[in-house]
Amino acid sequence: MSAPLSAPPFRHPHDREILRLAVPTFFALIAEPLLLLTDTAIVGTLGTRPLGGLGVAGQILMTLANLCIFLAYGTTAAVARRFGAGQVREGLRSGVDGLWLALIIGAAAAAAGYAGGPWLVEALGASDEVAPYALTYLRISLLSAPALLLVMAGTGVLRGLQDARTPLLVSVGTAAANAALAAVLVLVLDTGIAGSAWATVAAQWGGAAVYLAVVVRAARRAGVSLAPDPAGVRASAAAGAALFVRTVSLRVVLVVTTAVAARMGDQEIAAQQVAFQLWSLLVFAMDAIAVAAQAIIGRYLGASDARGARAATRRMVEWGVMTGVVFTVLVLVLRPWAPVPFTSDARVAALIVSALLVVALLQPLSGVVMVLDGILMGAGDQRYLAWASFWTMLAFLPCAAVVLWTTPPGSPDALLRLWLAFGVWMAARGITLGLRARGGAWVVLGSTRD
Repeated sequence: MSAPLSAPPFRHPHDREILRLAVPTFFALIAEPLLLLTDTAIVGTLGTRPLGGLGVAGQILMTLANLCIFLAYGTTAAVARRFGAGQVREGLRSGVDGLWLALIIGAAAAAAGYAGGPWLVEALGASDEVAPYALTYLRISLLSAPALLLVMAGTGVLRGLQDARTPLLVSVGTAAANAALAAVLVLVLDTGIAGSAWATVAAQWGGAAVYLAVVVRAARRAGVSLAPDPAGVRASAAAGAALFVRTVSLRVVLVVTTAVAARMGDQEIAAQQVAFQLWSLLVFAMDAIAVAAQAIIGRYLGASDARGARAATRRMVEWGVMTGVVFTVLVLVLRPWAPVPFTSDARVAALIVSALLVVALLQPLSGVVMVLDGILMGAGDQRYLAWASFWTMLAFLPCAAVVLWTTPPGSPDALLRLWLAFGVWMAARGITLGLRARGGAWVVLGSTRD
């Protein structure tokens, strides 16, 4: 079952199982940033200030999504371990409890976000001209918060069962529906930034309905009750606590990056929105290998195959590096034309081009970081991930402060400096995750980590 570590670099026994999960996951994951890029391009036709408002609101919404990513990642690892140990019914029970937890958290987040919307927009440094657009988009989009979290939980269940095809179909369908609706509402019916937000709400709830139907059918076939199990819901919440801490630390970095750009000026935050969404597109693409790692490593450890887990780990890291190199070349080639679909403002375009230089050079490191994060998550090593993320966040914050304090107003290299600080954070993540992966503490065998 395990692979020899000396296999040729372009022919490896683990490639088939990696690609079987990673290829459909790749297309599923890039559907989400493509959805956001579609919103960005459509809203960009409304002007610089609506585009900046989308950037601010988008960071708040992505923070919510990422804070709750444990609903997908934690479920994937837990279900994959059960699957490897032949305990599918128990895995589905955990999945149903995760869906109930997602619904509860999503409803609470929507209510809290609506009430606190003005404060959140102000906290991110939006100007008086940008803030109304940000608040409009945020409050409407929050209606899809429960749907978004249900999609995450459902995705975790299916990927844990080694099913990457269904998440692909749902993601592509959701992205296509969102793009079509946004184009009609904004470009044809002239509903402004609100139309883009309503398109997202409709598309997300459609995706959630599909996931619910698939998981409910699988649970009924396995004889798993659909009623909430209070103990199981609490266990799902407890299992996600460390991942929550990890994600909070990651989101602090991303939110601070947006806040710094917003305080530099309206053109800087508009350019940062585009640069960040292009970065996200590449990250989500490389995250395909990381998500495959969660399912594969969880299955190997559940089946008590330590050698198979280590061989797959090495191969997936190699894939992360190779993918990163390809993306570096791609970004460098397309960089001069990247701003064209998003803005006609010459300074915004120049800022985007400068930021993308750093984005390009960070890709190989990003590939390694994403894969190692997925491997340790699949192993259930969430406690280490939480502490590592916290310390790397602390390494980034002084760098961001220096950029804010030392960058002159209107500087042409404002975003270049900001992305260099971001690169320090990525390097710190690579060191902490690499050291852990080289050791053996994460290799815990059996159907559960405890």
